[in-house]
Amino acid sequence: MEPKVKIVTVRSILTKSNLPVADYSVNPYIGCAHACRYCYASFMKRFSEHSEEWGSFVDVKYWPEIRKPGKYEGKEIFIGSVTDPYQPAEEVYGRTRNFLEEMKGSGCKISIATKSDLVLRDLDLIKSFPDARVSFSINTLDESFRCQMDDSVTIKRKIDAMGKLHAEGIRTTCFISPIFPGITDCKAIIRECKDKCNLIWLENLNLRGEYRPVILNYIRKNHPDLIELYEKIYVEGNRSWWFSLTEEMKRFCDSEGLDYVRNDDSMMRPFEAQPVVVNYFFHDEVKKKATKTNSIN
Repeated sequence: MEPKVKIVTVRSILTKSNLPVADYSVNPYIGCAHACRYCYASFMKRFSEHSEEWGSFVDVKYWPEIRKPGKYEGKEIFIGSVTDPYQPAEEVYGRTRNFLEEMKGSGCKISIATKSDLVLRDLDLIKSFPDARVSFSINTLDESFRCQMDDSVTIKRKIDAMGKLHAEGIRTTCFISPIFPGITDCKAIIRECKDKCNLIWLENLNLRGEYRPVILNYIRKNHPDLIELYEKIYVEGNRSWWFSLTEEMKRFCDSEGLDYVRNDDSMMRPFEAQPVVVNYFFHDEVKKKATKTNSIN
């Protein structure tokens, strides 16, 4: 079912960010037609006066022209911190493109998070920003599982888009998130994507809010062999599986010749270098602006 679309006017599209990776965040839309069943951003409904099911509505933002964009020179701007800036509505309304056009030449640094290959439409614009980067969320190579979890484009289209951007000199990130215990094959995804990206982020599935029972019921119905594990993790709060995965991924990265670090968003190494694999498990518990560390020993 197509989401209900509404035009809204906002005072500003730039919001000061409390994320350690950005000074400002930009979300040209409220709501998201990708309707990810595990989406943490569904909590935003309560700030937008929407009571509908997440994925059933999209508000299209219009804002006053950005005056003096040059004042954002050197600032990090994260586009898509809450909803996908290249969801289907973007093809019609072009609000993300409008923002990029307004900020072109400002000297700001942009990071874009998406699950769509529509981002390729704006390749020339993105290349005009210094050190621009684009991340793609890919948590499975199984298209049937992907279809059960979200309404975004196919896995192949995501990976192809990542490769095209990377080939054009755009720094890309393969965001393996959220990792579903017993389902997400991190090793297979890394092998598939390591030549198409500069960073690989690993993030745990964090079940909270109204989507927690949705996912647990899905596991109970479709993966009954895993429900005991999920209840141990998400009902009892046992983290031992994640600690085991941490060690497993370290050994795997060692065997692949890839650096494995924790909570490190650094993009300083040469573009041609092998990607860094970053463990972001429970990164929300790391204090804001904490010192960016350290290889996992």
